[in-house]
Amino acid sequence: MRWDEFMATCPEIAEKGDERLGSAELCMLGTLRQDGSPRISPCEVDLVDGELMLGMMWQSKKALDLLRDSRCVVHSCIADRWAPAVEVKFYGTAIEIQDQARRQRYRETIKARIDWEPEEPNFHVFAIDIESAAYASFGNDHYALAWNPEKGLRRFALE
Repeated sequence: MRWDEFMATCPEIAEKGDERLGSAELCMLGTLRQDGSPRISPCEVDLVDGELMLGMMWQSKKALDLLRDSRCVVHSCIADRWAPAVEVKFYGTAIEIQDQARRQRYRETIKARIDWEPEEPNFHVFAIDIESAAYASFGNDHYALAWNPEKGLRRFALE
């Protein structure tokens, strides 16, 4: 589902994800290599017109992975094991955006955020179709949330 649909369906994780990914402007993207082994790559993430979008350099390994096998995970970055942090993960599929109007809106969003935009046609942009999600808090309140359409939202205590 699109980000705006996910926000309406599971605001408990979506709001935390919006805050975490928005403040970092960077995520880790898990893809599958041609041989089936995992690849983890840093990637910029933006919310554009209700969609979670990832932009990539033209013909980058992660983009080629997604063009071959669209399954992926978007994971927030954690850099300090001692800091009270939160972690969000979104599992789903990546859909390449080829529609020029949507690509232009993505470029405008990037331009507003970092005063730079990729030039057409030399970049890839994908929208993430969210299939499941998770959240974990490692601060004073240790707990995790998990969501998928079959089981809905679940809460777990972390010890």
